[in-house]
Amino acid sequence: MGVELTLRQLEYVVAVADHRGFRRAAESCGVSQPGLSAQIAQLEHSLGVQIFERDRRKVLVTATGTEIVVWARATLDAAAHVVAAARTAAQPLSGTLRLGVIPTIAPYLLPLVLPAVHAAYPRLRLILREEQTAVLLGQLDDGRLDAGVLALPVPGDLAALQLYREDFVLAAPPAHKLARRVRRLREDDLDGQDVLLLEDGHCLRDQALAVCSHAGSREVAELRATSLPTLVQMVAAGQGITLLPEMAAAVLAGRGSGVASARFAPSPGRDVGLVWRMSSARGRELGLLADVIREQATRQLGAMRKK
Repeated sequence: MGVELTLRQLEYVVAVADHRGFRRAAESCGVSQPGLSAQIAQLEHSLGVQIFERDRRKVLVTATGTEIVVWARATLDAAAHVVAAARTAAQPLSGTLRLGVIPTIAPYLLPLVLPAVHAAYPRLRLILREEQTAVLLGQLDDGRLDAGVLALPVPGDLAALQLYREDFVLAAPPAHKLARRVRRLREDDLDGQDVLLLEDGHCLRDQALAVCSHAGSREVAELRATSLPTLVQMVAAGQGITLLPEMAAAVLAGRGSGVASARFAPSPGRDVGLVWRMSSARGRELGLLADVIREQATRQLGAMRKK
């Protein structure tokens, strides 16, 4: 063929395409900008095409460059499969694994499971990303993530293992009539109540909204929170009630939070799972990771439910 290229050059091409700039791409790759620019210029010369349009304000991917970026991603993914297959055969869950977790799970699950994962697989280097579901699914699809901890089910051609089922817990101002109930709540106790929810983009919003709609409660549409801690603060201020995942409720709705919590019977909830691309060579490894997460989460939820 007479054309020489390296995986490093392809990595740089993908980085520039993702970051739309040479400086940020170089930072993400841990190299100098001149070094990255020189490698891409060398690749363009070797291929005889222009991959990027450059000026002082922006970087654009050319039409030919767009196709090259697609194949570069596929090539890097294939190379990662080769490395992963060899690593898995030698020692599972070693090296780097990029894991995405949604914001309504990450702060409450990760402190619980990360020490156990490190103890079981000390050679594993986890790189964590906290984003909403749609962003994580996009990053899984294009290979920027190896796996994600998400609420199930998820769309797309993905493998999934259930980790645990998490109940929804009512959070209300302490003086609210539902907070003072001695018995467990029923979903229809929410009938007619003003319920606070997260803003659009959070899968928890859709799950809680489905429960509330079925029960006959109404959303306070003009008050939507960006995070669960903000949501709890709004409840403490008397703006309404809300539903929290029980792991989050244990952290956010405890003593001194200014809110009271109450459980349902039977309880609505959500399934949480580990998902990854069906084509991934790390499926067996990810099953081992799921085992560690499942064990820790199940133990924690069991202890919480005995209180």
